Amino acid sequence: MKLLASLLMAAALAAPAFPALSQAASPAKPDLAKGEASYAAVCVACHAADGNSTIAANPKLAQQHPEYLVKQLQEFKSGKRANAIMQGFAATLTDADMKNIAWWVATKPAAPGFAKDKELVKLGERIYRGGIADRNIAACAGCHSPNGAGIPGQYPRLSGQHADYTAAQLVQFRDGVRTNSAQMTGVAAKLNDREIKAVSDYIAGLR
Repeated sequence: MKLLASLLMAAALAAPAFPALSQAASPAKPDLAKGEASYAAVCVACHAADGNSTIAANPKLAQQHPEYLVKQLQEFKSGKRANAIMQGFAATLTDADMKNIAWWVATKPAAPGFAKDKELVKLGERIYRGGIADRNIAACAGCHSPNGAGIPGQYPRLSGQHADYTAAQLVQFRDGVRTNSAQMTGVAAKLNDREIKAVSDYIAGLR
């Protein structure tokens, strides 16, 4: 009985340690205030104060899925996604900085965009919504959703993105310059310049 009592007392004394251990192991929550400060110091010149870049070559980041943004920043830093400018900026950021920035800019509402090329927008819509079956090109909507909202943590939001930026990324995937998504490389490899321009313009007007 004395042995049993000793074991029960030891277990009772040890029990409080387990919740503390679990709490210590849980990931830290994003610090939005630090994220805003880091964004203002590193990102604002190219991506605007609210993440809605006004420069067509620079992507809008507002309302983007934060997990996707963290992944891209990590891959810029490692060189997996090749871009000398972004690699330089990402190199100054810790994983915590990236997380804070990504979650902060995700809270900013995305500004709507507009399709501009009336002649191509119908072709873009067909590709986005239905793909091109006879060339085994999947519909963009399957991964990025019909309204371009994407799927959090998996596929980025495209709605309202600058057409110039989207087109440039598709060309980079197609030409092997951007190599951090085998899935997108496979899709872009089958698109010609006209189709890339059309679907990019259509995406700009999604909302």
